[in-house]
Amino acid sequence: MAVRRPEPEDLQAIARQFHFTIPDERMATFQALLEGFLAPYDRLDQLQEPRQEPRYPRDAAPRPGRRRTRSGPGPGGSASRARPKGRWPAGEVDLAIGGDQGGSVRIPSCWSGIYGLKPTWGLVPYTGAFPIEASLDHLGPMARSSRNVALLLSVLAGPDGLDPRQHAALQPADYLAALGGDVGGLRLAVVREGFGHQGLSEPDVDEAVMQAARAFERLGAKVEEVSIPWHRDAMAVWNAVALEGATAIMVAGESMAYGAKGHYATGLVDAYSEGRRARGDRLSETVKLTVLAGQWMADAHHGRYYAKAQNLARAAVAAYDEALASHDLLVMPTLPLKATPIPAADAPVEEYVARALEMIPNTAPFDVTGHPAMNVPCAMSGGLPVGMMLVGRHGDEATILRAADAFEREVFQPPAPPPPSG
Repeated sequence: MAVRRPEPEDLQAIARQFHFTIPDERMATFQALLEGFLAPYDRLDQLQEPRQEPRYPRDAAPRPGRRRTRSGPGPGGSASRARPKGRWPAGEVDLAIGGDQGGSVRIPSCWSGIYGLKPTWGLVPYTGAFPIEASLDHLGPMARSSRNVALLLSVLAGPDGLDPRQHAALQPADYLAALGGDVGGLRLAVVREGFGHQGLSEPDVDEAVMQAARAFERLGAKVEEVSIPWHRDAMAVWNAVALEGATAIMVAGESMAYGAKGHYATGLVDAYSEGRRARGDRLSETVKLTVLAGQWMADAHHGRYYAKAQNLARAAVAAYDEALASHDLLVMPTLPLKATPIPAADAPVEEYVARALEMIPNTAPFDVTGHPAMNVPCAMSGGLPVGMMLVGRHGDEATILRAADAFEREVFQPPAPPPPSG
């Protein structure tokens, strides 16, 4: 099935639906930019959806339950305030919490030179936080040391009885007990597909992270390279879930997902729904593009690609889990490039959108698979921090923290920024 592209009048109809006022000239620009959002759907269209085997085959074998049984898925402000003290407005807090749907705990942590952990999906209750897409929503700790990340996670993790994202099988561990030891015997896999992103990866970032991974060998760990081709295709899966899911829940759904038991923040729903209708034009250009793309795909394809992406997410999970069956941690750059300048107020919308989304090819896949992933500062290059991402098995934050703590103690501690010149 070919993915349909919208005409300007299709987009204007969606804009009116969401109370956006977008002049025709700007809409023409948006229409061109939307190709970057819709192109991953072409790849999604090519991917083979996993076949669900019948759990109850139509044969004479008894079904489960009978006697004979048979059985056949921005917090950038917080990060900037938690980063090391120096000439930046930093060091204002020791601990912070961020939301992560595409990388927004790990992205600001990486570019601020601090530690940030996106936990396993559902480990930390999301109750009370602004939802974007329920299957992508994560809350995680950020701090200036891996020990403080472990400390805050110890407080946050575990069921609260109110968040439907959580499940009883996922229980917290003693994260502080994982610290202070060595990494002897740990098996680390450097994921080849996490490096060399065309047009994005900076050679100094790739080299710094590769050297950081090799440093674990000096600490007694075993390090080898592996290939996980699904790491690149997982972005197409995330794209569909994020665009259509965020449009349906965060915007059209007034930040509320129907059909789930748990706590509903009625005050948030009231304030957001009123504000969105009265001041929808004040939403960012990136949010407007997300809504135009997500609603167009829902209108044109009726949720088919969202559903396919959720099915394919299980295949992505299986690909990472296969590598993690023989390794304790996966390693790659948190972000393929160092921090970029903030676009000028009069920057073209193309630059604005690029700066908002270009850095996520390594972080976003683990939002859709739910694996725990942590930014660990590993170097400075050109005066800017470089981050290494450690990814673990579902529910195994303790091993990530064990490795991060050892690296911080034995290899690299992020320095404070230099004092102001003059």
